[in-house]
Amino acid sequence: MIGPRSAGPWLHFPLCGSALLAGCDMVVLRPSGYVAAQQAQLVVLSTLLMLLIIVPVIVLTLVFAWRYRASNTAARYTPDWDHSVQLELLIWAAPLLIIILLGALTWIGTHTLDPYRPLTRIDASRPVSGETEPLVVEVVALDWKWLFIYPDLDIAVVNELAAPVDVPIRFKITASSVMNSFFIPALAGQIYAMPSMETTLHAVINRPGEYTGFSANFSGAGFSDMRFKFLGMSNADFDRWVRKAKAEGTVLSRRDYLRLEKPSEREPVRRFSTVARDLFDAVVNRCVEEGKTCLRDMMATDMHRASSSPSLRDSATSNPFGAAAICTADSAARSALLPVTYRD
Repeated sequence: MIGPRSAGPWLHFPLCGSALLAGCDMVVLRPSGYVAAQQAQLVVLSTLLMLLIIVPVIVLTLVFAWRYRASNTAARYTPDWDHSVQLELLIWAAPLLIIILLGALTWIGTHTLDPYRPLTRIDASRPVSGETEPLVVEVVALDWKWLFIYPDLDIAVVNELAAPVDVPIRFKITASSVMNSFFIPALAGQIYAMPSMETTLHAVINRPGEYTGFSANFSGAGFSDMRFKFLGMSNADFDRWVRKAKAEGTVLSRRDYLRLEKPSEREPVRRFSTVARDLFDAVVNRCVEEGKTCLRDMMATDMHRASSSPSLRDSATSNPFGAAAICTADSAARSALLPVTYRD
């Protein structure tokens, strides 16, 4: 039993927790980008819907515990009671309605906030103009740093990302070695970055400022320092930022990329004024090194070899699902070994 002397320290824990939470920046619930704002609204609505069940259950639990306590002899005692149609309807109908509403909300949100879907609105009041071209940014998750390539501007920056306010952004995302996760809470939800794959995210920033981006998926020893700055700027400030990269940066050739790709921690911001042609595509297809066959070409060769095989053509004739449905032991073994043998 806790006495008066020992109760003092325990009372400090809620106060300490409140003080810690007071210093938190609730950026997920107060974002600066339209996509993240819709995601925050989805989180709030889902939470409120679930609270419609959680709060009454907690309140009724306390009420029942108090009303039917052992010392309350006035409470009605009915040990043989076992069924009530009205209570059964309430118990099952309320959760069912919540599940239906949550399902509808999730279905609508999943399609509306599909990261591969181009933006149709800048914010709640402004649609995207048909003449507006998105800013394309190619993102490469390295060990343990981020490389951002602006193919239309022919520049690249390590650990710093910038975009003009109210301009749609199209991110093309991949990783150099292990799976990672690209996350700017103020802009949009996290998107995985995977080697030999390209994922996409469409987003827009609506307020100028400096925001934090980081990796949200553990990827090794330097994971905790894999952070970067995201700068929301006016068009004039963004133009100055691009000119700074052009003036101060160096050339990012394929050989320079291979050196940059090597693991390093707490990498400072580095700028590149010129980027090797199709570098991002080469990273995705694992053929940055000179003379190395790209995965895309390797798979095309395998498909051509399979389609030109007489035995496969005969099988395809009798297969109602076509040649794409054919799977042999030889092709399965070859596809299983391909990523391993090619990764060297």
